[in-house]
Amino acid sequence: MDGLTVGVMVTASHNPDQLGEQDNGVKIVDPRGEMLEGSWEAHATTLSNAATTDEFIEALEAVISASKIDISKPGRVVYARDTRPSGVELVAALEDGLAALSAEGRNAGVTTTPILHYLVKAINTKNTPESYGDDSEEGYFQKLSDAFKSLVTGRQPLEPLIIDCANGVGALAANTLNQYLDKSLPLELENTAISTPSSLNYACGADYVKTMQRLPPSLADRLKPGQRACSLDGDADRLMYYYLDERGIFHMLDGDKIAALVAAFIVDLVKSAGLENEVKVGVVQTAYANGASTKYLAGRLPVKCVATGVKHLHHAAEHFNIGVYFEANGHGTVLFSPSTQLKLANHQPSTPAQSTALKHLINLTHLINQTVGDALSDMLLVEVVLSHKSYTGVEWDSLYVDLPNRLVKVVVGDRNAFRTENAERQLVSPPGLQSKIDELARRYDGGRSFVRPSGTEDVVRVYAEAVVRSQADELAFRVAGLVYDEAGADPAERPKEFL
Repeated sequence: MDGLTVGVMVTASHNPDQLGEQDNGVKIVDPRGEMLEGSWEAHATTLSNAATTDEFIEALEAVISASKIDISKPGRVVYARDTRPSGVELVAALEDGLAALSAEGRNAGVTTTPILHYLVKAINTKNTPESYGDDSEEGYFQKLSDAFKSLVTGRQPLEPLIIDCANGVGALAANTLNQYLDKSLPLELENTAISTPSSLNYACGADYVKTMQRLPPSLADRLKPGQRACSLDGDADRLMYYYLDERGIFHMLDGDKIAALVAAFIVDLVKSAGLENEVKVGVVQTAYANGASTKYLAGRLPVKCVATGVKHLHHAAEHFNIGVYFEANGHGTVLFSPSTQLKLANHQPSTPAQSTALKHLINLTHLINQTVGDALSDMLLVEVVLSHKSYTGVEWDSLYVDLPNRLVKVVVGDRNAFRTENAERQLVSPPGLQSKIDELARRYDGGRSFVRPSGTEDVVRVYAEAVVRSQADELAFRVAGLVYDEAGADPAERPKEFL
């Protein structure tokens, strides 16, 4: 890596810790502070699967040769872990590996994944014109809190925000952030039992809220109608907002809703700053984005659809001057291109209104963690927009009405028999199956459905949406039936609605 620092985060993110010691993994951070470049994943797989020391050394030498790595330059790694007990042993193994390779290691301790991404970029840009901030946790919190305070100065005081910390490392970070915010946004933390065995992500957290589409049980008697709340995931890189209406009915504000809120706000700021002809804002989604969100956004700015996976979204967002991306699961961020940041720094506003909007845009570049999705940074971003718009959860939710949707999983013998194109929205194999899916979807008002193979297990995921909930469910299971019939899967695995 040419002497630059890379990062290693020991975490299994949103997964529950019910498997205890068995459930953990790592995320690798490249020198830009972003996710590992896809081409390196094959190398990582080969190295991790080496059965003997000799095989490992042979594979390592092959990587060095193929990638033309200058091993005379020092290897530098900053690493951290979340609160899982197994992280202690994994970090110890990592340290042994660094010592064996004579690499320099810096232990960032127990922290969130986004903070580690921040540290990598801050370390590698230190004392350069592109300096990202002080390379410490304190630098991270100071940067975000300073920008947030500037953005909400002079506005109505914000009501307290309830945060479900998923009994994970986000509880530690949110508690520290609360101190830096100094009452500019009072945070009330729930699910903070980081030392309780098997509590991580159990019946709480962003993934629970998104999957179950309901409140974490621990908040049932805590959240009042109209009060806004949010959930982090285990390593605090996903965010899910929600509220209860006056009848006590749960309303989820997911990544699609966050993208719509944030993108529209940034478009307005760019226009108010007099930069609409120079700075183009775009949104990147996947096929899983709700069709209503795509329709809402497409009427306001360019929308691009890419294959599932944050690395695809992040890369596509880099092609806009300002690129907004959020997966429906709540993972996302906003990217300001280097040329756009330079333009903002040098632009001369001609009116007080333009000057104010320009200042807000510059502060947003400091508030947003542009290296990766960051639940705490995104939370502050959402709160800024709600403050500027004087929105409650109800007004935010009313930007558009989600189409009812359903996700079904079908176990198959060989997922590789299912191949897609057009950002995974159309099947090219097995032949003829896509036309059957399209024919089914046309029978439902607002019907849309696609299927895609899992990247990690022999299952095919079926997504469907329609104007009416019962029709979305029916469409999903009828398409699942088509997949099942095509795959000739185990009868025990047939979708239960078809038994």
